[in-house]
Amino acid sequence: MPQTAPRMTALELLARLVAFNTESDRSNLALVAFVEDYLAGFGVPFVRLPNAAGDKAAILATIGPSGRPGVVLSGHTDVVPVAGQEWSSDPWTLRVANGRAHGRGAVDMKGFLALGLSLVPYFLSLKLKTPIHLFLSYDEETTCLGVVDGIARFGRDMPMPLAVIVGEPTGLEIADAHKSVVTFTTTVRGFEAHSSKPHLGASAIAMAAQLVAELDRIDQEMQARGDASGRFDPAWTTIHVGRIEGGTARNIMAKRCSFEWEFRGLPDLDPAEIPARLERFAAETVLPRFGRGLPGVGVETVNYVSVPGLAPVPGSPAETLAMRLSGRNRSITVPYGTEAGLFQRGGAPTVVCGPGSIDQAHQPDEYIELSALAEGEAFMRRLGEWCAAN
Repeated sequence: MPQTAPRMTALELLARLVAFNTESDRSNLALVAFVEDYLAGFGVPFVRLPNAAGDKAAILATIGPSGRPGVVLSGHTDVVPVAGQEWSSDPWTLRVANGRAHGRGAVDMKGFLALGLSLVPYFLSLKLKTPIHLFLSYDEETTCLGVVDGIARFGRDMPMPLAVIVGEPTGLEIADAHKSVVTFTTTVRGFEAHSSKPHLGASAIAMAAQLVAELDRIDQEMQARGDASGRFDPAWTTIHVGRIEGGTARNIMAKRCSFEWEFRGLPDLDPAEIPARLERFAAETVLPRFGRGLPGVGVETVNYVSVPGLAPVPGSPAETLAMRLSGRNRSITVPYGTEAGLFQRGGAPTVVCGPGSIDQAHQPDEYIELSALAEGEAFMRRLGEWCAAN
């Protein structure tokens, strides 16, 4: 197929990508269509992977031979909201000043995507032996589920990747481990009664308070259990209750109370442990004390997000390759969750490595240093050379 697309620099592509408002509660299809047209102009085959609602999609493109295990460069197209933030300029218009490119998503992580797309003609010119796959996902900022359909293809209608590099901003350090992110809403149902006769009712708020206190006790136990690897900060599985609401009036025993909570687990934590312990405490301690056979009294916990941690695999093909490309000789951990754990769970060796600093992500006037873009481009050019030779 003839190559009809104009060649664009990473900065030019970053400006185009930033211009699409892809906050996680919005569709990313306009950005997807732009990228598809761009890839088609170079004759690069790709598949669109839509979500169930049809308002978002991922793209999985292949440069080079399709029958061999390749290297996946993965990044998400969604960004966090700008509402309530004080920006110095339009967040959807890339502003370059003082060696920095400002815009929502500039570092997290449209800069990485812009680099991969800008180097498509370079990758094509190398006549790769090992394919390079560009994977653009959605909903990373909310659920990380935008990669699931693509991962399901690995080992089925495309070979299992040799390595996956998730390009979250690490300053091109190689992160081989991060914690899980698992979120819940616990809803407590009580029984209404006048507060002057509390023995006739069951306060959902009082019950919820007992459950929150139990989570705090478990958190203290997790601190004491610690991190055997000594690599994480903080060095334990953390539990956090972020929101609670309930009740109708001061003098009414609350009929309902709910609280939203999460844990961020070390890679070796059984993800079922903490919710199972809370459920057992509710059944054995809270309900017998407060329920007393009153109708409708109960506790229900619903899991909303479950992003698996990334477990370290020293010497994995992904770590070895990323170290070669970046010139690093050690790996790090990162405190935030990524899609990397899902790739790893799907059977693909995976690391997190990308240009820029996470410190600039999610901030007003978010930016990526132009020097970081240059370093990222050099990293990807070395990847192309490696894939041409191997």
